[in-house]
Amino acid sequence: MHRHEFVAFVAALMAVNALGVDLMLPALADIGRDLSIATANHRQWIITAYMLGFGTGQLAYGPLTDRYGRKPILIITLLGFVAASIFAASSGTFGALLGARILQGLMSAATRVLAVAIVRDNFSGRTMARTLSVAQMIFFLVPILAPSLGQVLLTMGPWRFIFYALAGFAAFVLAWTLARLRESLPVARRVPISIATLSSSYRLTLTNRYSAGYALAASLTFGGIIAFVASAQQIFVDEFHAGERFTILFAVCAFSMGCASFANSRLVERLGTRLISQVAVFGLIGLSLIHLAVIATGAESLITYMVFQALSMTCIGLCGSNFGAMAMEPVGHIAGTASSVQGFITSVGAVLVGTAIGQSYNGTTFPLAIGYLAIGVAVLGIIWVVEGGALFKPRMQHD
Repeated sequence: MHRHEFVAFVAALMAVNALGVDLMLPALADIGRDLSIATANHRQWIITAYMLGFGTGQLAYGPLTDRYGRKPILIITLLGFVAASIFAASSGTFGALLGARILQGLMSAATRVLAVAIVRDNFSGRTMARTLSVAQMIFFLVPILAPSLGQVLLTMGPWRFIFYALAGFAAFVLAWTLARLRESLPVARRVPISIATLSSSYRLTLTNRYSAGYALAASLTFGGIIAFVASAQQIFVDEFHAGERFTILFAVCAFSMGCASFANSRLVERLGTRLISQVAVFGLIGLSLIHLAVIATGAESLITYMVFQALSMTCIGLCGSNFGAMAMEPVGHIAGTASSVQGFITSVGAVLVGTAIGQSYNGTTFPLAIGYLAIGVAVLGIIWVVEGGALFKPRMQHD
């Protein structure tokens, strides 16, 4: 592939997962009515079931792609995603839909692992970082545009069209893979799957306090994102009666997180991962306290919610990538397996946190605000333990 095509391909690979989460948000109410989901909060399981499969699947793909190569695993999982999407579109019961969503998540987990692995195989150092940065900037557009695209699809037909659209997009990426992607992992570099090697790598990843601690911190902040995504439709439509503006309001919140990630990429080399992320955690705690005060006084409105949600997403955006980088620091020599384990911790932990907050939704924004406060305090506690009480200080010069 030409460099520009390669970047576009990696971004498309990342977009499979992002669309799997965000594309059906405008359709949750329609799905609930069609499948007779009596409790509104239970509609959130359509999101969390997907994320549960996504988190669990990551454990397997690191070792599998190191053993059998990138392209075969990608082809199989994209085929699986297409099949799961068609299964979801034809689901006649809520249980069948949840099963299809878990399978979708299991298949899309490969795109997260392979996007990074394929870039790593082809580039290194600053070139690799620049390639990933450009692909991620394109990827950030997906959560902003996906609900609007989902809304357009709903005007063309029932909610099942959305899942057929997911199948179509995955089929397009599959055709692109078959036609244009070359295998990037030579046979000579492939690693046999060994229980002893995997056990050693898993043990090192889970027992190093920086690796496990920052992966756990990332899971909590990611849980805040899942809580927002899962409950956004209910908050904007049911509480603030802004259904006609849902896609725009959701896009504003997603855009704030994208801006935070862009700002972090510009500032992190000068200020360091620890300073930026720790300031962001204190910011999240402070914002949550003020937001709770606004709610308690009865002054909450769509405007105040949007301000606090966008600022909170900014803080979360300044935490996630930095926590991931710090978690990987001590286990770079086993990056493939470590990435799978940390991805599992982050995704599954986020599902548990996001589900707990989302299922607490009671018709007000209070559960989300108190959830963000709890996340901020818990993350601060983890950082305090991991860093031995030394805050705002780099562990190494490049931190």
